[in-house]
Amino acid sequence: MYSLFPRNPLLFLGKSELLNYPLIGTFFRKLHIPVFRGEGRKAAQSYIQSLKAIDNGWCLVIFPEGGIPDEGCPELAPFKEGAFKIAKNKKAPIVPITFLNNFELFEDPIHFWGKARPGTAKIDIHLPLSPEIINKMTVNELTEYVRKIIKKPLENM
Repeated sequence: MYSLFPRNPLLFLGKSELLNYPLIGTFFRKLHIPVFRGEGRKAAQSYIQSLKAIDNGWCLVIFPEGGIPDEGCPELAPFKEGAFKIAKNKKAPIVPITFLNNFELFEDPIHFWGKARPGTAKIDIHLPLSPEIINKMTVNELTEYVRKIIKKPLENM
């Protein structure tokens, strides 16, 4: 991601389970925002932290599907709405990106020896959605609209 947007300061939001993974957890804990799903107060803190990060000039990187499904890849898991609530709240643009082969290169690092191999990530960077377009939709409509944009290149594989 850093090589895709070298002029933008990036901050990742990710599931709090990442904190438990060797190496990744240390990196994530120091630099990024964990999202504690299912823990109301902590989830709210992550949301507030995200809004402040945007105010401080950070670009947020959010994988709204929340992980790589165990089966059926390259199928996308249903999207969570948090990223879209943040974009609407901050009137921030959204740049949808499709990672075409990440499911072949990586898996959720549940085990220390989980799949993570070298290779070239193939991506499609889609046209940005302006705050004006975003604000014309409900959070649910926006979530589904972005999901369709990201999913379309996967259907042609």
